[in-house]
This record gives sequence, C-alpha cells and structure tokens, in this order.
Amino acid sequence: MVTIADSAPPGVIAASPGTATKAIDKTLVLHLVSHASGELVELLARNAIAQLAGVQVERRLWKMVRHLGQIPEILGAVAQAPGYVLHSVSPSDLRQALEEGCGRLLVPCQFALEPLIGRLAEYSGAAVQFHNSSRDAFDEDYYRRIEAMKYTLAHDDGIASDDLDGADVIIVGVSRATKTPTCMYLASRGIKAANVPLVPGAPPPVGLLLATGPLVVGLTVDPARLARIRSARLKALNESETSDYTDFAELRKEVLGARRLFVARGWPIIDVTHRSIEQTSAMIIDLLRARANGAS
Repeated sequence: MVTIADSAPPGVIAASPGTATKAIDKTLVLHLVSHASGELVELLARNAIAQLAGVQVERRLWKMVRHLGQIPEILGAVAQAPGYVLHSVSPSDLRQALEEGCGRLLVPCQFALEPLIGRLAEYSGAAVQFHNSSRDAFDEDYYRRIEAMKYTLAHDDGIASDDLDGADVIIVGVSRATKTPTCMYLASRGIKAANVPLVPGAPPPVGLLLATGPLVVGLTVDPARLARIRSARLKALNESETSDYTDFAELRKEVLGARRLFVARGWPIIDVTHRSIEQTSAMIIDLLRARANGAS
C-alpha cells in the first residue's frame, strides 16, 4: 500500500551557515520514493536542499513501495505535479517501472545510492548485483518491527489516545505500572502497542473505551511496591514525596479503581508485581495468539 506522507507542510529548508542567502525565487517539487521507511531518501534530500539558496520545497513521500501495482499511483502524482524524483527502490522490476515511467513523463529520476554504489564497486572491483525482484534484502519481519516501534512511540503514555484502533494491543494501568517498557519490548517483537495511563479523578479516554479492534490488557501492581517505585522516581527528580502520588492509602484506592475498571470492561489483568518486563510481554503475546486463534 502506498503511503503519501505530507504531515510536514511544504516550507523552506534553510541554507547552511555561511551560504549566501536571497529571496526565495524557485519552488522544487521533490518526490521521494522508498522501499522502506523513507528515512534514507528524506535524509539525503534534506541535506542536499540545505546547500541550495532560494529554494522552496514541496515534499511528497511514498513509503513501503514494494509492489508493481503501486507504481501507477506514484507516476500519476508525478504527472500532476512534475518535479525531481529521488528513490531508494533497488528491486530491478520496481526500479525499471519507476524510472521508465519518469522517462516517459520527462522528469528526472535518480536512485539515491547509485553514485556511491558505483564508486565503491569501481574501487573494490566487486560486481554490482541489485535484487531481481520486489523482495528486499531485509525480510518482512524487519519492516514489521520498525513500523511497530514507530507506532508505539507515537502512542506512548496516552498520546493520540483518541485513535487507538491501529494498535495490536492497548496496555492500561496506573502510573509507574511498567506500561511503557512493556510496550517497547512488544514493539521490538513487531507488535504495535499503545499505552494509556489511568489518572485518578479523571475518566478513561473515550478513544480507549471505543476501541474495538485491539486487545486491551490491564496491568496491576501491589500498592506497597508501587509506593516504593513512585517514591524513588520523585527522589530522582528531586521532588517532594508529600502528595497523593505516593500516599499509600491513595495508592490502594487508585489500584483498586483501576482493577474495577478492568473487570467491568472484561479486560484481561496481569499482576506485574513480581514479573519482569519479558514475562509480562510473554503473557500478552500468548493472549494475542489465543485471540487470533479464536480461543477464549
């Protein structure tokens, strides 16, 4: 599936220090096409444009381009807004289709790694051998883990809690219940994990209650252990411990309230008091596997 990333609005990329500046007098439409996350072509393009004075850039990015069926959509966009095409698509069938299409449209198209690969080959005497099909040197698991980590970072600690249906699992719990490290571990295994903190006196986010696709798991912890963890955190931050955040009676109410929510919503509960991050994650993976297999 072609993804067009235009979250960053078109704007001026400033010239590097010491470069003579002048009023903007040219707009460059830059089409970036990537077989993976797009980080390589974006980095190369940004550093190259930074050396040009007076250039305004309209950037269009396509990620995860791995199938020939994606090329027509890209070429259609290039035809509507002709510009410079920079790509990192090495599989020969995709590369040939993209470059031939750009040739018919009379727009420049450059493989981002070609100058470097050619010079390295010339220096080393090694033959250049591009992939012959749309299968990348990295397998699907690699890309799955990269995308999972990006998702998890973008949905950590309640961020974007109004849009959680893209998650594989949502982890819910009180503050300092190991939600974030557990999510990061799951992401490293290719699982899109979001985490939502429960705040005393505040209702759960509406997006959490409306999410129907992801598995929701509640984490609970012994109040005494939680008090020690929170006290240590405040001490590390040089903050006073005289607050409900570490008060044992308040912590008991907070943990009990969270557990009642989990039971009321029918969410599975994991007690993390004496479990490592790996053990908690393994239990969540088992829950996901059972859910996928239709088990209760």
